[in-house]
Formats: sequence, structure tokens, C-alpha cells
Amino acid sequence: MWQWEHYAPGSVERKALEAALKKLQQELPFEVPCVINGKHVKSGDLKPQPMPHAHATNLCTYHAATPQIVSDAIDGALSAKSEWEDLPWADRAAIFLKAADLLAGKYRYEVMAATMLGQGKNAWQAEIDAAAEACDFLRFGVKYVEDLYAQQPPRNAAGVWNRTEWRPLEGFVLAVTPFNFTAIGVNLVCAPALVGNVCIWKPSPMATYSNYLVHKILLEAGLPPSVIQFVPGSPPEVVQQCIDHRAFGGLHFTGSTAVFKDLWKKIGANLDRYRGYPRVVGETGGKNFHLYHPSADIQSGVIQAIRAAFEYSGQKCSALARCYVARSLWEGGFRDLLASETSKITVGPCTQFGHFTGPVIGKPAFDRIMGVLKKAKEAGGEILAGGTGDDSKGWFVKPTVVVTKDPKSVTMTEEIFGPVLTVYVYEDSDFETTCDLIDQTTDYALTGSIFSTDRAALTLASRKLRNAAGNFYINDKCTGAVVGQQPFGGARGSGTNDKSGSVNIFYRFTSPRSIKENFIDPTEYHYPSNLV
Repeated sequence: MWQWEHYAPGSVERKALEAALKKLQQELPFEVPCVINGKHVKSGDLKPQPMPHAHATNLCTYHAATPQIVSDAIDGALSAKSEWEDLPWADRAAIFLKAADLLAGKYRYEVMAATMLGQGKNAWQAEIDAAAEACDFLRFGVKYVEDLYAQQPPRNAAGVWNRTEWRPLEGFVLAVTPFNFTAIGVNLVCAPALVGNVCIWKPSPMATYSNYLVHKILLEAGLPPSVIQFVPGSPPEVVQQCIDHRAFGGLHFTGSTAVFKDLWKKIGANLDRYRGYPRVVGETGGKNFHLYHPSADIQSGVIQAIRAAFEYSGQKCSALARCYVARSLWEGGFRDLLASETSKITVGPCTQFGHFTGPVIGKPAFDRIMGVLKKAKEAGGEILAGGTGDDSKGWFVKPTVVVTKDPKSVTMTEEIFGPVLTVYVYEDSDFETTCDLIDQTTDYALTGSIFSTDRAALTLASRKLRNAAGNFYINDKCTGAVVGQQPFGGARGSGTNDKSGSVNIFYRFTSPRSIKENFIDPTEYHYPSNLV
């Protein structure tokens, strides 16, 4: 597992990252092509990727794929399929292990700087994403696939040898990746490829440049040029063309619940077109919770809430949105400490290392968040901290704490995907019914946490909230799942819960074939029971 760097003032890694940031800023805007069969293809239809902390400046412009480019990408991937899946496993694995080393070394600070400038992350968040988690996905992925291939039938009858072939899917896999984690882009496209699939990579418009660098690294590591096709462009158009193709074999998606549901419906409507049933794998939204029992520690609880809600401006699928606090805790210091600590948080550009929180990703996000805050105020919500934004130079929203008396209010039910935390104070005697309230408030079920020093309370909450979160934390914040330690994914409206960061995800992109080989020829067809 990757060992994180801390980027303390004066450290070697801080200086190296600052140099990479300076170099990129001197050279931007970059021009990003489509990469089809390893060749740069320029459509001439240029789209911008502005920097969220300084939106008047573009990190890059990218060539949006035309229908012909998408068609060429699919044809190229399919033509490479047979040779790629027949490549010996050790040779396939070596490519991704080399890519991890290139990412960890030669390209580490460049990819981190691209993630910071293009996706608005500070140094710490970029390190745990673009360096640590991205490498972990690749290295652990190789280990998990080795474990998968080693799963073979445990019994062989006399004269028989049984074995399982873990085949890739027929056709191609479409990977639709989000803006918020460079590492998710790595995982969504590399997990299917590790087990022999060919992929079309549709990156988020807001993460195009960092994803392009990752694709460049994969090619340098020896990935055959047609195995992963890099196809930026209009999400609806590119995705629709892919799922309309007869050879569409699977979708690996991270994004909004509404978009995922729509894609599933469209795939279902196309079933008569496909050769088989496509695999649909998705991780979507969340409305994640912390529940504080009266026995919880106030200092720890507040720190955990701030980190979970306001790291990366709340733009994590797992970010804390709903906070349920026992009244005795709230009035005993939780409220005052949460208000004072949140008010101390500074917001600013990623190039200034002192800021804990940066911008939100774009104008639509900024407008949506400010609109939700307006609704919360109109509905009688109390703004305990923050509540303001400034989009004059970058899309900055102050970390905001809303206190509501309505547990079904707009900020308790709608996914905001920004630095907004809503607190509902419950009576100490209502702990058990509050567990039921949490379970019934939204259709999401991604992450959640319980804080208590009372083991009986922990056991009760764990049981009652069994289906409310795919990742459940005890006395720890609801963000920060680590590859190889906490496999990540949620159910209900939060996705298919296929657990990235574990062997489970690789089952979804394989189609096993059971093989029986007989060594002893039969001598007659009669059964012993036929004898008289």
C-alpha cells in the first residue's frame, strides 16, 4: 500500500510539487486530442476545461469526439480484443504494475498538479487521490486478479480434470468516469482491462487533462494502443453511441444517480440488439450521515464531521451531509465547537497551500449549491456557519453548517455535492427512533458513521442501519475508504455495491467458463441399475 507524503513546508516533496504547478501554469492551456488506436485525433471541435479556482483561465482545451471518431474507437478496440485477452496474465499484469511505478515516480507531481489545477484539490487531497489511491488500485488490482484466477474447482472425480476459465466479457466495456477522483478514472477503465476486456474511456469534461496524462502513462507502460481508447466529448452523445452498439458488453460508471438510472433504462431498451446481457456496474450519489450517541466524544466528533463534510469542498460521493446529534451533546459544547471550528476554515486556490477547502468544480455546481442554501434559509433553517459564496474569480463556497428542525428538509434529503452540512438535534431518549429516521430519510445508502462509547448503542445502530450504508464506520468519519482495507460501494439509490478496491469488482467484468476434461473412456452406456 502506498505511503502518503505530507508536503510540509520546506520538504522535498513540497518543493517538487510547487515546481510542477509552476511548470504547468507556464505552459497552459494544453490541447488534448482524442487518442484512437494510440494516435492523436483532432476533431477541431474544441471544448474548454477551466480551472475552478481561476475560471477565466483554461487548463486545457480538448477535441470533442465526433460520431466517426467514436465509431473508429469501438472498431479499434474490438480488433484488439482477441490478442489482448490471449496475452499471458503475467505480461498483462506487468503493464499495470509498471504504470503504477510511472505514476508514483516519473509522473507523480505532474499528475498531482493537473488534478489540483483542473479539479480544484489541495496538495493533501491530490496526494491521496492521484498518487496514493491510483497506484493502490493498480497494484491491488493485480493481486486481486491473481486471486481470482486461482479460484478453481476444489474437486475432481476419478479420471476427470475440472477447471474454470475467467473469460473477459464479449464486446467492449464503456467506462464513464467522474471529475472528483483521478483515481476513479484509473480504476473504472483499468479494472475491466486487467481481466482482458477492451475499453472505451469517456472522461469527465472537468477532469480531461489529468485523465489524458493517465492514459499517456498506460501507453508508456506498454498497454497495446487499441485496448483503451480515450474519447473525450459530449457525455450524452458519446455514451449513447456506445450503448447503441451491438458489441456493447458492459458499463463501468461513477456519477449521478439520475444519469445512471437513465442509462440503465436505455440499456434495457436495447436488450434485443445485444449479443448478451451487458454488465451494468455503477457507483452514484449519497446523502451520507453521522450519528452521535449521547456518549460520543465531542472534540473527536466535531473534527470528524468537519473533515468528512468539508474536505475537497464536500465533492466526494462519501462526503458527510446529514448529522444527527443528541441534544445533551449539542448543548454541551458540540454546537459551539462546530461553529467556531468551521468558521476558522479558509477557502482559496490550490496554489496557496494554507487553505483546507478549495473551489467547487464549476458554475453549475456553484449555482446549485447557492440555490439550495437559499431554499434552506427560506424554509427556516439556521445558518450556524458559512452560507456565502463568491464566484468572481473562482467558484468558492464557504463551508456551511445548517441547523434544521425538520429532519426531512431540503438539505437533509437532496444531494448537494458541496460543502454543506445539515445538523438535526434529537432528544437523547430518541436514539433508537433516530436510527429508524436515518434509514428512512433518503433513497441513498452509501456511507454512514456511528459515534459512541456505549457498545450496546453501537450494536443497536449497526443492526438498524444495516441497509442504510454500504460502508459503515464506527467512531470514524464516513469518508476515506482505503483500497484493500474498506472495499467501497453503496446500494439502494447509491449504486450496484460491487465494491471497488476488492476482488468483487473483477467478478463483474468476467464471464467464467467451466471446463471438464475426461481422461478415461467409458466402455458401455448401461447403468448398474439396469442389470437384472
